[in-house]
Amino acid sequence: MASEQFDVTVIGSGPGGYVAAIRGAQLGLKVALVEKDKRLGGTCTLRGCIPTKQLLMSAHIYEQMQHAADFGVQATGIQLAFADVQKRKERVVTKNSKGIEFLMKKNKITVFKGTGRLSLPGKVVVRGDDGQEQTINTRNIVIATGSVVRPIKGFETNGERVVNSDHILELKDVPKSLIVMGSGAVGVEFASVYSRFGADVTIVELLPRLVPLEDEEVSKELERAFRKRKIKAQTGTKLEKVEKTDGGVRVTGKDGSGKEVTLEAEMLLVAVGRMPYLEGLGLEGTKIKVERGFVQVDEYLRTGEPNVYAIGDVIATPLLAHLASKEGILAVEQIAGEKNVHPINLRLVPSCTYCDPEIGSVGLTEAKAREMGYDVRVGKFPFSASGKARIIGEEEGFVKIVSESKYDEVLGVHIIGPHATEIIAEACVGMQLETTAEELGRTIHAHPTVSEAVMEASEDVHKLAIHF
Repeated sequence: MASEQFDVTVIGSGPGGYVAAIRGAQLGLKVALVEKDKRLGGTCTLRGCIPTKQLLMSAHIYEQMQHAADFGVQATGIQLAFADVQKRKERVVTKNSKGIEFLMKKNKITVFKGTGRLSLPGKVVVRGDDGQEQTINTRNIVIATGSVVRPIKGFETNGERVVNSDHILELKDVPKSLIVMGSGAVGVEFASVYSRFGADVTIVELLPRLVPLEDEEVSKELERAFRKRKIKAQTGTKLEKVEKTDGGVRVTGKDGSGKEVTLEAEMLLVAVGRMPYLEGLGLEGTKIKVERGFVQVDEYLRTGEPNVYAIGDVIATPLLAHLASKEGILAVEQIAGEKNVHPINLRLVPSCTYCDPEIGSVGLTEAKAREMGYDVRVGKFPFSASGKARIIGEEEGFVKIVSESKYDEVLGVHIIGPHATEIIAEACVGMQLETTAEELGRTIHAHPTVSEAVMEASEDVHKLAIHF
């Protein structure tokens, strides 16, 4: 048994867990962190955000180099060295993970390697790979165990012809053809990566449009952009069966009209979501409630057990790394007795998809705003009218501002196009401060930048855009 008495023990070292641990240490708490993986960082660092974005960056550079002549640069003999792409991805992942290890030491956080199990009240049992157990005495517990790939009956993955998002990160070769099942962020990002690496890609989506959680106009623009890149989209289609063929896989299903659909490819990527990882956590017999796989918490992230909190992918909020981090901070600030602790406004949580073109959004879609009864005003500005977008050769997409007429408050911002995942931060700041479309439009933006499109779209709410 660990002899120390900890103020808080965090189970899981992903972007929710390790951030919670650091903030706890900053506030003077004695913190323990439990992690079952050999490396720190969780899914985001090891198998999610970081490695996928590195693959996307390599794919982006590869595509740009093929169009170097458009910029007056003669480049010949350009080849994809996929093994080197994978090596760079692993270097970046390792460096990020080691960076988290350094932060644990810097903040004097005690790290326990092994699987954590609740032993209430006030104890966490850690079982190591060798089967040995040790018990941590703790006043508070933060559950941050994250999520795993959701299995789909009949579409079990094997790491060969039928793969999930973990498997596809470790491929040795680029498949000649790829069917992607699901068009959420994971699906469209890997579709972008492997299409640019040379694979023939088809996306199959059960719902009527790609990225179905985004604004409808964004979905239409992405589908148009994908067609241009020869990425095929089969929407409104339910896949029912997968079988092996000599060359790979065959999937069959039905479209919205009931017509049978058959597709063949070398590989199938099952990208239909993730689910909370609660295995072995010891929730049985506690007052912690689990509904539809998610731990139930109140607005302050408290579970049904005193002094036990849950954050990140294990609770029913959007499965986003940056949200998990803020939830971790919220939880430990309460534990530390901070006074100005407020629940998170989920309407102000940005969503970013790193496909090509990128998508960034925050707040209400136009359809949702109208459904909620707002008198909606919309402003748009296309990147085809942006001088900077023209300079960098990325003129697809637009910025869309959704506001309401009574107070002119901005309700949502939806961007598809160059650097969308970066410039959406401007909208997050503005909406946090309850900006109006007029205020955002009057804010001076540097020229030439792609962020000017936000200003112009805001001005277009009142039909005052200059360049469009």
